[in-house]
Amino acid sequence: MVQLSERPGVKKITSFQDKFIYEVGAMYDAENRFLEAQQVMWQCCQNNQFQSLIETHIGETEQQIRNLEKVFSTLGQQPQRVTCNAAAGVISDGQKLMLLAPDNPTILELGLIGGQSKVEHFEIACYRGLIKGAEQMGQREVVQLLQQNLQQEEQTAQKLEQLLPQLLQEIKSGDGKTTAKSR
Repeated sequence: MVQLSERPGVKKITSFQDKFIYEVGAMYDAENRFLEAQQVMWQCCQNNQFQSLIETHIGETEQQIRNLEKVFSTLGQQPQRVTCNAAAGVISDGQKLMLLAPDNPTILELGLIGGQSKVEHFEIACYRGLIKGAEQMGQREVVQLLQQNLQQEEQTAQKLEQLLPQLLQEIKSGDGKTTAKSR
């Protein structure tokens, strides 16, 4: 079990708003971690469509981080990252895959797409929960900021789902190559 002393800077949660701010802090940490991971993924991408999708989503993630900073400000708080172990775990799984499949670009791309899809669905679930909490507190501005983030995550998840069949077809056809970009 995690001890409170293992979480420096985190105070006990005694109200719904404390819980909400804690969860925003965890999402703030997750988005920052995911941004760093996407920047690494972008460098590993060989499929032009996937690389373009990641490049676009990097910009969106930067905006989502700014939106979360505005949420903190609206609530009279300083932005504070609360360690998100779930985000760290998903990233760690992706890093392992990158180490285990470096010689097969299509398998690597499939793994990266699968990892990114996990990230998007995690974020979708988190933002939906945060939106419900903000609605409960009557924080309309916060709801709007979080809905912007949710919409981007849902669109990215949909684009990933559309890209996956193409890569699976490449494996099935035995081609094993992706649309390579020049390096």
